[in-house]
Amino acid sequence: MANLKSSKKDIRRIEKRRAVTQSVRTSLKTYVKKVRVAASKGEKEAVEASLVTAQKMLDKAVKRGVIHKNQAARRKSRIALAANKALKA
Repeated sequence: MANLKSSKKDIRRIEKRRAVTQSVRTSLKTYVKKVRVAASKGEKEAVEASLVTAQKMLDKAVKRGVIHKNQAARRKSRIALAANKALKA
C-alpha cells in the first residue's frame, strides 16, 4: 500500500477509472453481440438498428480513450460485414 497521500489518491482515482472503463468495454461487447445475434436470426430491422447503435458506441469509446481507434475500426468492419451478409440473404 502506498504511503504518500497523493499516491493513495492516485490509487483511488485509478480504481474509479478502471471501473468505468470496464463497464464501457462490457457494454461494447453487448452491442456487438446484439448485431451478431440479429444477423444470425435474419431480423433485418433489428440488424440495421443495432448496427448503428454499436458503431456509435464504438466511436464514443475511442473518443473517451477506452479502446484504440484501429480496434474500433476492426470491430465496426466485422459487424458491418456480418450485417451485410444477413441483409443480402
